[in-house]
Formats: sequence, structure tokens, C-alpha cells
Amino acid sequence: MKAIKLTGLLVSLLFLSMISGCSSVTIQDYKNAEPKLDLFDYFNGKTYAQGQFQDRSGLVIRRFTVDITGEIEGNQLTLDERFVYNDGEKQQRIWHITKTAKGSYTGRADDVIGEAIGESAGNALNWRYALDLPYKDSTIHVQFNDWMFLHSDKTMLNRASVTKWGFNVGEVTLFFSKEPL
Repeated sequence: MKAIKLTGLLVSLLFLSMISGCSSVTIQDYKNAEPKLDLFDYFNGKTYAQGQFQDRSGLVIRRFTVDITGEIEGNQLTLDERFVYNDGEKQQRIWHITKTAKGSYTGRADDVIGEAIGESAGNALNWRYALDLPYKDSTIHVQFNDWMFLHSDKTMLNRASVTKWGFNVGEVTLFFSKEPL
């Protein structure tokens, strides 16, 4: 009888630890983190980035650089991103980001499906969107969940999980700098 109770207790503890392990980080977890991120201030003018895409096993598949030019007009930030990949391919994405409330943003770009939604607090921004991503001779729709963290007034780190139908496809790691890299 004691063995059954002990087994039941162990199963319950395992279940509770799995549930608590599933809780996710929210943007409010960063509300007191410094330095404070102002998305428009950071991306106003020239910004440079280097990054890579890792597949779900962690293998680096592609590396890239990005030259970004940001312009603010009222409550809208336009970002002209110019990508150059290690295989020579070039891409351009132009974001139109609107500040909808303090710490809340929406965004559109030609290859973004629907609208991107962003929230910021403290030094962090969480940016979620679906992207029509070039793949082989076609495209695929994937979900991006970006987390950007301001480290200083000149540097920011971005980690993005990439999923398809809820399954992990890979991750993008990106380093932003206000100075040429």
C-alpha cells in the first residue's frame, strides 16, 4: 500500500514539475530591467546587424549581415533592412511599425503575413509574426517569436524561435549595433 502511495506521490510531483516547466516568460518579467528600450530611438538612423540561422539541431545553416536605416514620422517607424547572406544572396525587407500605445506596436512588411504584434517593457521587446520565407524554389509560412534585449545604448541582442505548425524549425540569433560591424 505504501509503495502505491509513494508511486502516486512521485507521479504527482513529476506532473507538477512538468506543468511549472511549461510556464513561459512574459514581457512584464523585464519591466524593471535596464537600460530601458525605446524601439523608435534605438532604430532611428543607421543600425548594423550580424546574425545566423540555426536548424532545430543547433547546426548553423546560414550567416548574414544587415544594414538598417530607420526613419520616424509621427507614431510610425520605417525600417529599411538590407540583408546579405554568406552565399551572396541579397534580400530587402521594409518594415512599417506603428506605436499603438506605450510599449505596444504593430508592424507590416511585404513578406509578413497579416500583422506583427510587439510589446516592450524594460530592456526587452517581444515581437511575433508570420513570415512567408523563401525556401528552395518556393516559400513556406513560419512563425517568428523574437525576443530583443537592449544591452547598451549601442547594442542589442535578438533571439528568435522559428516554428511551423507549432514545431520548432530553428532559431535566429542576431546582434545589433549602432556602429558599423
